[in-house]
Amino acid sequence: MTIKLKTARVPFQATLALTALILSASLPAAPAFAGDCPADQVAENAMKPGATMPEGVTDDVITSIDLAPKGDAWKHSMLRMRKLVVQPGGVVPWHSHEARPANILIVSGSITEYRSTCKVPILHKKGDVTAEFGRLSHWWKNTGKVPAVLYSSDILTDETQQNESM
Repeated sequence: MTIKLKTARVPFQATLALTALILSASLPAAPAFAGDCPADQVAENAMKPGATMPEGVTDDVITSIDLAPKGDAWKHSMLRMRKLVVQPGGVVPWHSHEARPANILIVSGSITEYRSTCKVPILHKKGDVTAEFGRLSHWWKNTGKVPAVLYSSDILTDETQQNESM
């Protein structure tokens, strides 16, 4: 005896639409990526300046590359990589990224960022990466119980080097 199963075929587009509906219903209203400001908390001048002096932080330049050979636009500029270790309670002081773009990778511990463009503090955990550029000023504090280790890559000019606080 042979048993035949009859299956209904659902069009591929209908399957995709149903999948998208189910996935979107399970997401929060204002999604944020790890280490980002929640979308409903973004605002201009949302956070006032904080600490102005470094505290409990070491800042070691690992390497740098002189960018001048790339042409006149890169004169007096270098690409730099640093390792910052922020002790519990330590502070990276208020500074701007309007003229100094940077990428930060948190490799251990966690650290809280107080950003001019966000109404609430942002917790960055191990593995988070944050891009810093444009109309952004901020400061960081290690509110955890272990040192936070960060790697920072930035483009530093003579001008930004003179005005740099971190």
